[in-house]
Amino acid sequence: MLPDPNSLYGPLDPAPDAGYENAPPRMGFFTDTSVCIGCKACEVACKEWNGVPENGLDLLGMSYDNTGALTANSWRHVAFIEQPRPAGHGASLTDVLGAPADAGPTRPVDAGPTRPVDADPIRPVDAGAGPQFLGMPGAQPPGRGTGVEERTDFRWLMMSDVCKHCTHAACLDVCPTGSLFRTEFGTVVVQEDICNGCGYCISACPYGVIDQRKDDGRAWKCTLCYDRLGAGMTPACAQACPTESIQYGPLDELRERAAARVETLHDRGVPEARLYGHDPNDGVGGDGAFFLLLDEPEVYGLPPDPVVTTRDLPKMWKRAGLAALAMAAATVAAFVGGSS
Repeated sequence: MLPDPNSLYGPLDPAPDAGYENAPPRMGFFTDTSVCIGCKACEVACKEWNGVPENGLDLLGMSYDNTGALTANSWRHVAFIEQPRPAGHGASLTDVLGAPADAGPTRPVDAGPTRPVDADPIRPVDAGAGPQFLGMPGAQPPGRGTGVEERTDFRWLMMSDVCKHCTHAACLDVCPTGSLFRTEFGTVVVQEDICNGCGYCISACPYGVIDQRKDDGRAWKCTLCYDRLGAGMTPACAQACPTESIQYGPLDELRERAAARVETLHDRGVPEARLYGHDPNDGVGGDGAFFLLLDEPEVYGLPPDPVVTTRDLPKMWKRAGLAALAMAAATVAAFVGGSS
């Protein structure tokens, strides 16, 4: 059984714990992978707003994905996972969740993702009984409606991954320069002008998110668009997402919305839907960026049971201190004994 980080560090509300008085609500991301279409608009928006270097045209040889992982030059990464459709899912997800006519009035197909016209723009995935998966690769392959037979033997899983902005962030524990800091919104940011390139944060991250650029060795990762948050704006990736798979807002509200979404999917015949990183009692105290997944975390390249990698530091320092005292006592004893 994994240790509860709250039992090691005490209950934590990140921003007040970092010293912010009258901190605003903790903000974060809820990424609903069930409506991700793999367009990579989030990746492009992130790069454009934050000045992140491009990745080039390397398609990696094994995937339609051209970024492959979260790196110093990819703060958002859309994973493309092709897999056989799970047993019991012979019908397409569109068929499981209803035909387009069930959603009421919709926008033209070529105008973007189909959704109810009068849906709440903040919560489109919970609006009505419409086909929540319309447009998802593998649910409605190219050619549907043109006489081409629909494929039902495989599916695409798309996931826009990002820094998790952990409640108990090990990267903060090990940074020797203060380059990494907790913001008033509960997020974790790297100040590249203070980073000395030591790399401690890279090995400390339980998700393998942080990376160094080869040209200067400094650490880089998602800032959750800290500059935009301070101006009351939505992070660039969430602003650009056409299906609103990436949702931004107060973390408590996002968790409620996510739980309702999972319940809806279960009711509609998608039992594998689950949340990842939402639980405040998990090994990192919950994430500021969490996900709705359609398969096991490992399928998406996520650790099944992440833990705070610095959880044993207090015990280690205590033991080191006791060992130092013992050595000092032994040295004094040897000196006194030798002089007598």
